[in-house]
Amino acid sequence: MSTSNKVPNLLLDCGKPLIFKVANAKEAGLSPPTRRLGEDLRTVVNSMTIFQKEALVTSARTGTTWRMASDEGAYLDGTDTAPAPLCYLTVGMVASYMNEILALAKARDIDIKNIRLVQDNYYRMDGSMLRGTMQASAYNVDLEVQIDADVGRDKLMRLALDGTAASPLNGLMKVSLESLFTLSHNGVELTPEKALPIGRPAENDPGVMHDVVVPQAGDWSKHCVKGGVTPVHKNSASEAGSSLKDQQNRLLHLRGICTLRADGMKEIVQHLFNPHGSVFTLLSDEGEENNGSGRAPDATSYISAGIGFCFMTQFGRYAKMKKKELDSYRILQDSYFTVGGASGGTGKPGMADPLETHVYLESDEDEEFAKTILDVSEQTCFLHAFCRTDLKMKIKVTNFS
Repeated sequence: MSTSNKVPNLLLDCGKPLIFKVANAKEAGLSPPTRRLGEDLRTVVNSMTIFQKEALVTSARTGTTWRMASDEGAYLDGTDTAPAPLCYLTVGMVASYMNEILALAKARDIDIKNIRLVQDNYYRMDGSMLRGTMQASAYNVDLEVQIDADVGRDKLMRLALDGTAASPLNGLMKVSLESLFTLSHNGVELTPEKALPIGRPAENDPGVMHDVVVPQAGDWSKHCVKGGVTPVHKNSASEAGSSLKDQQNRLLHLRGICTLRADGMKEIVQHLFNPHGSVFTLLSDEGEENNGSGRAPDATSYISAGIGFCFMTQFGRYAKMKKKELDSYRILQDSYFTVGGASGGTGKPGMADPLETHVYLESDEDEEFAKTILDVSEQTCFLHAFCRTDLKMKIKVTNFS
């Protein structure tokens, strides 16, 4: 996969691992949102370059803060140093489904000898940026549950159906939720034009939090490993810079393959079929509060980071395509989920509240630009589209091999 030398590679130059647990979250001023549904997270995302971003995700349930990094590939003239934003949602989704299926199997006395989840996510981008018609869409999800267990196929299908419904993500996927926003431009809070307001003042600007965080002691190099180029799929059709074209009519396709390691951690191999990108392998583990050991980011932290990353990409893309000046931009995003219906013992489907996102822009452009870029970024964000669309899961159960 070719990379671009047009922008500095700050993700490499900063010397930090792509993913790590933050050692000094309180000293850096990081705190979770007020507890609401059970799995409540605050995600602060900062732009390093146009498409390189870093997120700090703090969980109210575990008190842990994870730092994650994202980049884009040649399709957006990125450096392909870290996973693309959409990869993080797929990783979090499939990890969450694994959590709930395993917990439900235990509750139902189903002995799973081997299991692998293969999940495909699909999105579209259509329309023209210059004419203001560009719109992102999210599509139904495919999930294959490859499983070896001594029960009949009907029970395994019911296990898969009930397990996915128990996922906290079910609340974003099965109910149409319009995201809520505040907007600050050069330190002045503005009333959004089309984006729905949160209805209260903006949270304090997170500012330089990212500059001062340091990793906890340990080896974080295996938590996000870049592999080769994703194998070509029938949907692979992108080229360098293709996502920056004014007129868009394209399908996006990602796959996450989740297995269990011998130490109990989930390993997710992420394929980016279209736009065509690299394979990344990430690790996931729940905190002790969710029957894990906290050795890697939990599912809802990945999900929250992915949404924030995707939204931030749209700001950089719009400014680049419109040749507008945007010095820096960052968000503070609060996401609220119920605990897993199986892993959390509630026996209920997962639910969620609308995302609440505070946007901070620094630019010599006028206030009208600030309002427009917020509206366009929300309209072209695949994962805000995911939240506002009632989506279905197509599940099939096959033999593990």
